[in-house]
Amino acid sequence: MKDVEPLLRPGAPEIQIVYDRNQVVRFGLNLQSVADQVKAMVQGTEATLFNLKDRRIPIIVRLNEAGRDNVDSVRQLMVVPSTGESIKLSSVAEIIKGRGPSEIRRIDGSRTAVIQANLGAGSLSQAAQAINQNLAENIQWPPGMTYSITGQNQEWEESQGSLYLALGLSLFLVYVIMAAQFESLIQPLLIMVTIPMAFIGTFLGLWWMGVPISIVVILGMIMLAGIVVNNAIVLVDYSNQLRLRGMELKDAVLTASSVRLRPILMTTMTTLLGLVPMAIATGNGAEIRTPMAMAVMTGLLSSTLLTLLVIPSLYFLLIRLLQWLGMERDNTAIQVDDASINSLPAQENPFHV
Repeated sequence: MKDVEPLLRPGAPEIQIVYDRNQVVRFGLNLQSVADQVKAMVQGTEATLFNLKDRRIPIIVRLNEAGRDNVDSVRQLMVVPSTGESIKLSSVAEIIKGRGPSEIRRIDGSRTAVIQANLGAGSLSQAAQAINQNLAENIQWPPGMTYSITGQNQEWEESQGSLYLALGLSLFLVYVIMAAQFESLIQPLLIMVTIPMAFIGTFLGLWWMGVPISIVVILGMIMLAGIVVNNAIVLVDYSNQLRLRGMELKDAVLTASSVRLRPILMTTMTTLLGLVPMAIATGNGAEIRTPMAMAVMTGLLSSTLLTLLVIPSLYFLLIRLLQWLGMERDNTAIQVDDASINSLPAQENPFHV
């Protein structure tokens, strides 16, 4: 941490009177009465008002300055009980020098001292963890006193739940849309394998570059959930089209991978190059934009590379498994040439109109 600054400032010097309740009761005094007498002698009371033309000047009655200007003088003050002789204030109270509070700050009804600091190095979670550890191990907290870390750390803890909910909702919506388009519940699951592959690349890339996980990084991961599935959708959809045209499964996978390689690389490169200015930007707000751009770039790069290798293999294994279970047919188109069609009688020719 750096720029550590306590907001609680020392107050003005004052004389503090700490009453001994046992002594007050012993001498037959009333604590409120004693406090009122001391206040009247030191601070004074308003006896009357002096009228001076259009002004009314209050007349304050109190001891002269010599009888109240230092600690010893205050100790010699005499308090008068309702019955009996006068008693020195020092007999029923302890008079000490001290400092009063410069301000009284309350949070949720509790008196609070605020210490603010800026993040020097590392991530916000690491700084909060180090502060918690030092405060718990190195300070003996009196009863009734505690501490808490607020500010950006509190905002991060409160926003985690909503961010994770948004991430889960985005994954659910992506799956629902693909299930409706493919009219299948299994192939969208295969395509969504690209999402954890993107997250793996994001975590490894940010760790290698020393960028901590933050709110903007999670926002970038939510964006990735809808971006990285595009390449897998292209591969799976074109493989399905080739199989419907009568191509064998293995040939369809190899053909789709080779044909769609160039469009996948082109779209990925254009997206990466579009994010480069944001990733290398400097100036105001760069600390927010740069982590998001790096998260998207590293995740998209790893997802693209792994998609070209993993998705075709998984697609091949999945279709073979479904065919073995009887849940998928080997779609082989019937090849019919023009000569065989023309040789059929008209009543037996299904293509005759």
